Amino acid sequence: MSVFRIKKIDSFEKIEWNISGMRITRKYEIINKGDEAEVSEYEMHCVTGGGMEPHLERRVLCPNEKILEILNSVEAVKWDGFHGKHPRGVLDGETFSFEAVINNNQTIKAGGSAKFPKHFRDFERAVYELLNV
Repeated sequence: MSVFRIKKIDSFEKIEWNISGMRITRKYEIINKGDEAEVSEYEMHCVTGGGMEPHLERRVLCPNEKILEILNSVEAVKWDGFHGKHPRGVLDGETFSFEAVINNNQTIKAGGSAKFPKHFRDFERAVYELLNV
């Protein structure tokens, strides 16, 4: 069944997204830990020999219901399949990738370059507020 047919997100297992700019890449992760969600922010660092390694910046616990409220308020289920093609004439910007496992192994995947799905920035802002408590 297509995730587009889902009207509401009732549960989640894991949510991950990366935001990469010219000089920095950040990784975010929300993991269901039973009644609580573990929300983490990482800064990615280059390692000797190539590749990237995450370094934990911040981590908080919050009720799962708060994460579900945020996901549903931004209509994250509609992001599945989004591919934001880099806008013509834009020389700089951020790229992103997003993946969420919801509602018993349904997956939402999205990505793009200098273009984000509707309400993605609202989602980011809500997560930043959780991390800054």
